[in-house]
Amino acid sequence: MTDRPVPTEAGILAFHKRCEDFYPADAVDADIIQQRAWYDALCAAFDAPPPAGMVKQDGLVAERIPVRRYRPAQVTSETRLLYIHGGGFVVGSLESHDAICAEISEAAGAELVSVDYRLSPEHVWPAAFDDCWAVLVELLLESHPIVVIGDSAGGNLAAGLVLKARDEGLKGIAGQALIYPGLGGDLVSGSYVEMAEAPGLSTADVAYYREVYAAPGDATHAFPLRAENLVGLPPAFISGAFFDPLRDDARAYAARLILAGVPVKYREEKQMIHAWLRARFMSDGARVGFAALCDAVRRMANP
Repeated sequence: MTDRPVPTEAGILAFHKRCEDFYPADAVDADIIQQRAWYDALCAAFDAPPPAGMVKQDGLVAERIPVRRYRPAQVTSETRLLYIHGGGFVVGSLESHDAICAEISEAAGAELVSVDYRLSPEHVWPAAFDDCWAVLVELLLESHPIVVIGDSAGGNLAAGLVLKARDEGLKGIAGQALIYPGLGGDLVSGSYVEMAEAPGLSTADVAYYREVYAAPGDATHAFPLRAENLVGLPPAFISGAFFDPLRDDARAYAARLILAGVPVKYREEKQMIHAWLRARFMSDGARVGFAALCDAVRRMANP
């Protein structure tokens, strides 16, 4: 590819430049400890204080899985939100998405639980999925409806959890919100080719993360696009970024859900790159996209 695709919005370009100062484009070639150090520094640079009156409490599920519970000052919904962070299955933590979780909880008027699942390469498939599943099951046992939310790798985990819940007959999931999710599309066509060198995430990066995660190709819950049947899934909000190799995963999954009769609201952020959630205070497009996400979650939590 001779011309690298880039957006024109000044705010998202400034965001990307700032990210590169912490997390260089070739970071996937570094060892995992260095990758996590870069990512932690990046996340800290975009941190924000919690909304007034927000209460946070850390705990464990199954005596081993760290979680963080968020309770806004005004709770208007009995629905609980489960947030699964991104980071290619190799980076990310309760801290990396702390402000994002707090703001979504506040906007929805609902308690939110964030899960610190095990990371690759120390823990390959299905460790991360199993951790998130254990948290989901515990939340469902509390007899509150659940909206499952995830970005990037977290979007993959969220979609897989919802599929497994349907497959096992578990009730209580009121909705799913997937933000620039990686859902298992092939790496040699569509946006994986068109956006192979997009800023923020390359197709080579996606291939690396899949290799490290080590999910077998027939693991449908790890590759939701490969599921034969999507009938009976809960309503979905799906947001893709135009300048992202994962863009067509979001498009294709939204289309297949619609064909399966699932209510879907799909947005494509035309000037956004991968990981734009973190740009919500720098970019007009990210601010609007984040507001749309919060509104969708609020609607699913307050039907």
